Amino acid sequence: MNAPLEIIRKYNVPGPRYTSYPTVPYWDEARFDIEAWTRALTRSFEESNQEGISLYIHLPFCESMCTFCACHKRITRNHAVESTYIRAVLAEWKMYCAILGENPRIRELHLGGGTPTFFSAKHLEDLINGIFCHGKRTEDAEFSFEGHPNNTTREHLETLYNLGFRRVSFGVQDYSSKVQKAINRIQPLCNVARVTLWARELGYDSISHDIVFGLPFQEVWDVEDTIEKTIAMRPDRLAFYSYAHVPWIKGNGQRGFGDADVPQGELKRRLYERGRDMLLQNGYREVGMDHFGLRTDSLYQAFRNSAMHRNFMGYSASHTQLMIGLGVSAIGDSWYAFGQNAKNLEDYYQLVEWGQLPVSKGHLLTPEDLAVRKHILDLMCRFSTVVQTGVLPLDVILKNLQGMADDGLVEIDSNKITVTEKGKPFVRNICMAFDLRLIDGTPQGPLFSMTV
Repeated sequence: MNAPLEIIRKYNVPGPRYTSYPTVPYWDEARFDIEAWTRALTRSFEESNQEGISLYIHLPFCESMCTFCACHKRITRNHAVESTYIRAVLAEWKMYCAILGENPRIRELHLGGGTPTFFSAKHLEDLINGIFCHGKRTEDAEFSFEGHPNNTTREHLETLYNLGFRRVSFGVQDYSSKVQKAINRIQPLCNVARVTLWARELGYDSISHDIVFGLPFQEVWDVEDTIEKTIAMRPDRLAFYSYAHVPWIKGNGQRGFGDADVPQGELKRRLYERGRDMLLQNGYREVGMDHFGLRTDSLYQAFRNSAMHRNFMGYSASHTQLMIGLGVSAIGDSWYAFGQNAKNLEDYYQLVEWGQLPVSKGHLLTPEDLAVRKHILDLMCRFSTVVQTGVLPLDVILKNLQGMADDGLVEIDSNKITVTEKGKPFVRNICMAFDLRLIDGTPQGPLFSMTV
C-alpha cells in the first residue's frame, strides 16, 4: 500500500534505525566501565550458554571510499595490513575466552566491514581457523559474510564455503552509471552476476543483494532498472535500504554530490514504493523493515515463525542472547549491556597489545531500557507488541501512538499494538513512540537520518 503524500510529509522526520535500544547517542557512558561490561558478559554467557553466542568480526579496510557508506573503515591499498589486523582480532578473542572461562559455542558468525573480501582467502582462512582454536560451532551454526562484487574471487567463495559459510551478501547499491560515479562505486553488472553465479554453483544456501534507494541523482527509472536486473539473478533475499544522508557525521566523505542532488521526502518515498511493488510482484515477501525474501529463504521463514531477531548485525534468522564484537569499532551486546571498541585503528592495536579489552564506551541497560528494547524488537521483527503496565508508562506510550492510530498506521486493541500494512513503511516512527530516552531528551542538533 503506497502512502498518501500528506502522511509522507507528516512522518518524514529524523529518527533512529533501531539496531539497538537505547540508540548509541543516548548511551549513558558515565555508568559504564570495563568491569561492568565483563560482569554483564559472564552473566549473559551463564544464562544462555546452551544456545551458543554470536560473533561479529569487523574487517575495516577498503581500497577506495564509497561516499554513500556510513561504516567505520580505513582506506588503503596496502594489503600488508591484513596479517597484523588478524593477529590483533585473534588476541582480542582469546581475552574474551579467558573472561568466559571456556571455549564458547558459536551459533552465528558474521564478517562485516569495511570490505571483508579486501583480505585474501588465505588470511580469512587463518582468521576463522584461529577463532575455532578457542571455540566450537553449534550444529545449527550460520556463518555469513559481506562480499564486494569487484574483488570477491571464486577462491574467496570456495574457501569460506569449506569453512562452513552458507550465506553471502553482495553490495550492489544501484546500476546507474551516474549514481555509481557520484558515490564512487563503479561496479559493472557482469561482476555482480559472476559472483552470484559462483556462489550458487558452490552451494550457498542464501545469496543476498544489498540495494540502496535515495542515492544522489537516483530517479525512479534507475530503481526500476536495478530491480529488474536483480530479479533476473534471483537472489534469495534483498536488503532495500534507505540511503542515510548525514553530512554532519560524514564530513567531506560525501563528496561528488551536494544536498540538492539527494532525493528527499516524496520523491525518495516513490523510489522505495516502486522498488517494493516490483519485488512483491515477482515473488519476494516483505520481511521486517527494508528486507525482502523468497518463501524458501531462512529469513522469511523465521519472520513467518516469529523467530526473527535484530541486532547490530541487522536482521537474523536466529537469536542469541550474547553477541561479541571483535575488531576496531565493533559493538558487542550482552543483552544487559552494550560495549563498543575503539574506533581509531591505532588505539585499538595499542589496547590489544597491552592485553586490555579494546572497549572504549558502552551502556548498561536499566529495567526500563530492557522493557522498551523488547517492544522495539517486537515491532521491528513481528510488527506487533503487547504493552504491560508496571515498568513503562503505558498511558504515555498510548498517547504517543494515538495520532498514528488516527492515521491508520497502527491498531490499538487494549494494550496490544499492531502495525498495519499502511504503517509498515513508518515502523521507525512507531518505535519512536516507545523511545522514552528520545522523548525525554529531544536532540538539539542533527543525530539521525530522515525516516522517509
